[in-house]
Amino acid sequence: MNVAIIGGGAAGFFLAVNLKQMAPQARITIFEKSRKVLAKVAVSGGGRCNLTNSFREVTDLKQVYPRGDKLLKRLFKVFSPQMAYEWFEAHGVRLVTQEDQCVFPQSQDAQSVIFCLTRLARERHVEVLTGRGVDVLRPEKNTTGSNEPEATIGYRLVFQDGCCSESCYDYVAVTTGGSPRAEGLRYLADLGHQIASPVPSLFTFNVSQCGITALMGTVVEQVQASIPATNFKAVGPLLVTHWGMSGPAVLKLSSHGARYIAEHDYRFTVLLNWVDRTNTEAVAEEIRKSMRENGQKQLASVRLYHLPARLWSFLLERSGIAVDKRWAELSKKEINRLVNTLCSDAYAVDGKGAFRDEFVTCGGISLDSVDKQTLESKVCPGLFFAGEVLDIDGVTGGFNFQAAWTTAFVCAKSIAKKMAG
Repeated sequence: MNVAIIGGGAAGFFLAVNLKQMAPQARITIFEKSRKVLAKVAVSGGGRCNLTNSFREVTDLKQVYPRGDKLLKRLFKVFSPQMAYEWFEAHGVRLVTQEDQCVFPQSQDAQSVIFCLTRLARERHVEVLTGRGVDVLRPEKNTTGSNEPEATIGYRLVFQDGCCSESCYDYVAVTTGGSPRAEGLRYLADLGHQIASPVPSLFTFNVSQCGITALMGTVVEQVQASIPATNFKAVGPLLVTHWGMSGPAVLKLSSHGARYIAEHDYRFTVLLNWVDRTNTEAVAEEIRKSMRENGQKQLASVRLYHLPARLWSFLLERSGIAVDKRWAELSKKEINRLVNTLCSDAYAVDGKGAFRDEFVTCGGISLDSVDKQTLESKVCPGLFFAGEVLDIDGVTGGFNFQAAWTTAFVCAKSIAKKMAG
């Protein structure tokens, strides 16, 4: 049985090595359009590869998977995050779980993951061909000459250089990752698959007005970021950059609001609750307490909620309050303005970060086009999908790689079962 895997990334390699173990008789070939495999693994997590998450702080998968949560809840019963952890450790990659529940190789080097997957592919005789971008999938039909409808018996691959594969593949798995443009999925749409229009997911915010970029390098550990008049919000660290805002809070918000933000051409308002407190009266009382305890001190010298000094002064000025004013001199109106700035500070976003920051795409093969149990195409028998090519994406923190491992394992299991008859 010949199996073609289109895409030499995390999902492609994981599918290949697991399928080869489940079905040793399978002849598996990975086709990668670039000259380098597992490129995304190499750069993820700052080169350390955040390959999964403990999920201990996740109470609902919707929190971390804006799209695909229901499907993954089902598939995690087949291959869970804990199973992924154990799989990598069993295959020589020692892992560590950080305080934020992100899981990294103990080596703190993505090459540990790459070496593991490429070594297993080599040992299990998986053929890997680079520089082979697939342009068309051509179904091969039976030619029995009977009156029965023709059935697909395999696929030939037509590459971007116009050449056609010599072999007819009994099964094909598409693991090409997210496509930034719908044109990249045209060959799959032509076969009858529904495509959820792809748009960038994890990205940073450009904020060119109001002078906040002067605080570049400032990190606030717990900020709530939201988009007014929507249900999109996220909590986590925020980093001020020379172009605007980044950090987990921003990246999570960009993921949850990906389609909304794209529809608004990346121009919208973001509300920041710098102190992550929803009870504004409690914040006002904290200010009044500081007035009583630090009455003769200047406002700039006593920072509330351990906010960074430069940010605290910036927020005071943003509230129309002089930084050298004494705490005891705050008026009721100034208290109200400061509470509003701390809890509901609005910024105009006028664009997203450059594409190099975007490691995830929202959209892809609609989940309505695949069997929810096996991830086999509903319109093309023997064709499977795994990884980000599906309309599944997660927030930052190892969740996207976990989706890749799980969907790839499910595909491998499904193909092996079909081979066994």
